[in-house]
Amino acid sequence: MRDLVCVKDFEEFAYKVLPRNTLDYYRSGAGRQETLDNNRRAFSKYKIRPRCLRDVSTRSVSTTALGAKLLMPVGISPSAMQRMAHPEGECANARAAESMGTIFILSTIATSSIEEVAQAAPKCIKWFQLYIYNDREVTINLVKRAEKAGFKALVLTVDTPMFGLRTADLRNKFKLPPHLKLANFEGENSAAVSLRGRKTGSALNNLGELFDASLQWKDIEWLKTITHLPIVLKGILTSEDAVLAADHGVAGVLVSNHGARQVDGWPASIEALPEIAKAVGHRLEVYMDGGISDGTDVFKALALGARMVFIGRPALWGLACGGEEGTRKILNILKTEFEYALAISGCASLEDVRQCMVVHESYYAKL
Repeated sequence: MRDLVCVKDFEEFAYKVLPRNTLDYYRSGAGRQETLDNNRRAFSKYKIRPRCLRDVSTRSVSTTALGAKLLMPVGISPSAMQRMAHPEGECANARAAESMGTIFILSTIATSSIEEVAQAAPKCIKWFQLYIYNDREVTINLVKRAEKAGFKALVLTVDTPMFGLRTADLRNKFKLPPHLKLANFEGENSAAVSLRGRKTGSALNNLGELFDASLQWKDIEWLKTITHLPIVLKGILTSEDAVLAADHGVAGVLVSNHGARQVDGWPASIEALPEIAKAVGHRLEVYMDGGISDGTDVFKALALGARMVFIGRPALWGLACGGEEGTRKILNILKTEFEYALAISGCASLEDVRQCMVVHESYYAKL
């Protein structure tokens, strides 16, 4: 990995080493993948307005999220089935996050269980990504296990009444490799549901049939009655929904289009971020994922209203290239790039990053 010096290098190397079935599952988006392409491309439409002659001799990139102190404003988003990329999967990525002093979000659809991840990275700040199932006992079981294992927040995905259609998975007839399992649905601690005998099917749509597609805002109130953990809603893309989230007393929103894997034609996360931050940034914490591949992306997201950002695919590329060490290097690269962008743009800390320092490219066309 010595020759891999940026996220793009890791991505290109991962493309060479991952099996096609796994690679296509990780990299693909919904439909024609226009939103997937735009998740990255949209960042280039925002320009940094640097400030000069400011004292940046002493710098810090630390921040907080839900009261926890972090050493950097980049965490790891929930991504499914990480043992397809490396035998240690989610456990390795949690350890990488632990070593970098940041947050790891565990997917419900993981190949390492809640308990395995808790044991592998006991000091890591861990959040648990959750779906609400038709059988509410399944949800309750998962929540209680996450609480018992020391997870600090629930990240409820709200953009998935069902899984989106991903052409590559349909083509490949994607299935979880037979030596792996959906670990949170196996063993003595598992919820009272069995996936055995079900076809995982292309895009895991049969698993998606377990999700409660009738979910409404009132169900957020139900979730709050069964847990003491703060709740973050993942998948918010409009100011209207962000306001409803705040009205229902959640602790934060994660601006996300699910890695562009649900419906093609949704906005890039960075495009949706400003209106959401403006609407509710004073009422709850706002985070963002989708398209982050460079430290300048982190700077832009923070200026446009995110408290911190999360990465999904880059952590998978790191995992595929070198397990825990690979993901740690990815996080280190983004941290270093962000530190450079921060200082050279005239900021000594995150508190110095102002909204006026990042503008849409149309700003300059009007001058």
